[in-house]
Amino acid sequence: MKMQLKTCLLALFSLCWLQLAMAQDAIEITRGTDKSVPIAVAPFGWQGSSPLDEDMAQITADNLYNSGMFAPLARNVMLGQPVRADEIFPRDWRMLGADYVVVGNVTREGETDSFSLTYTLYSVIREQELLTRTISGSRNQLRDMAHRLSDEVFEEITGIQGAFSTKLLYVAAERFSADNIRFTLKRSDYDGKRSVTLLQSSEPILTPSYAPDGERIAYVSFESGRPQIFVHWVSTGRRERVTSFEGLNSAPAWSPDGKRLAFVLSRDGNPEIYTMDMESRQIRRVTNHFAIDTEPFWKDNNTLVFTSDRGGRPQIYKQDLRTGNAERLTFVGNYNANAKLSVDGRTMVMVHRQDGYRNFQIATQDLQRGNVRVLTETSLDESPTVAPNGTMLIYATRQQGRGVLMLVSTNGRVRSVIPTPFDDLRVPSWSPYLP
Repeated sequence: MKMQLKTCLLALFSLCWLQLAMAQDAIEITRGTDKSVPIAVAPFGWQGSSPLDEDMAQITADNLYNSGMFAPLARNVMLGQPVRADEIFPRDWRMLGADYVVVGNVTREGETDSFSLTYTLYSVIREQELLTRTISGSRNQLRDMAHRLSDEVFEEITGIQGAFSTKLLYVAAERFSADNIRFTLKRSDYDGKRSVTLLQSSEPILTPSYAPDGERIAYVSFESGRPQIFVHWVSTGRRERVTSFEGLNSAPAWSPDGKRLAFVLSRDGNPEIYTMDMESRQIRRVTNHFAIDTEPFWKDNNTLVFTSDRGGRPQIYKQDLRTGNAERLTFVGNYNANAKLSVDGRTMVMVHRQDGYRNFQIATQDLQRGNVRVLTETSLDESPTVAPNGTMLIYATRQQGRGVLMLVSTNGRVRSVIPTPFDDLRVPSWSPYLP
């Protein structure tokens, strides 16, 4: 019975589990060629006796590239490597086509383990400094300093808050034998670096989800032999079980104000969506339909979007929690599921299959105009999660027989694999902005 329940939940959680297994393997990954802003990030100055543990200039360039909005110049084409604003010659950078230049210099504070990075963002077109700031941190915060610099440069140029200092949750599955698999809940930088272990289990861990405070996460664990939903405090490791009903307990999702949790239960005989008030722990049933309703996500504090096959195939619906009225949102394609929304609520990201095709890919839909755009070139795509500023998303897919996480800019210009040492990665979840 427990094994049947586990199998049912795994299938329900994605609604395309069996169909994905029938799809083609991952295909070649390419980079987009649309126009991006040319920017040069010169190697930062450093006078220490040994190299720094991190190349902060390269981290900055990689961050800006990942957003899909910038095209960093390669170092080997730079005519010089200035480290201060007064060493920048606009003519040289204009010849290379750069609109902006970032220069920086790293110093160590005496014999301590503290470092300072002073950087300048320079406009080649206007021939003037736009930003000059100093960021400080310890040796193990060099990557944090580079991410913060990237956030500041990104916001100065685009007017959009940078999301490079955010974090990523995902589950790594390691198979030691046919009946010995270890599941690990990991937390890392958004680009997969500096991962730490939050939880390990010999039983599946599913659908981790960040609360808006960035301190709590919710996930499904089978550690007791059946699915239960837990809330986990990242900084302390404290865990609390919040649901343990008979049948399914799956797909937790936090409300934007962090006061409620939506999830799927089958305690009344059919998979339906419920919400829980996290203070009183009162549970309210949201959907009431003979079809399968799953994968809730909050559009706002009064509206949920979810996946349902009530129309015969999995499609995405929204429901007003005040009136109970449900409305279908997707009509393009014969399969749409696992929706996530941008912060402004205008763009929906989802797993999508076009009519006449077998491939499951990640697509966006403009909720005002209804336009659907396929972003990915792989074919076993699932579990999209969106950066808090809406410029990037990460999803799980298959590549050369491995379960990998892919990063794609939402303008479609950049696609890249997030490097990790694991061969089977699943269910990524992007954090909100963190203090």
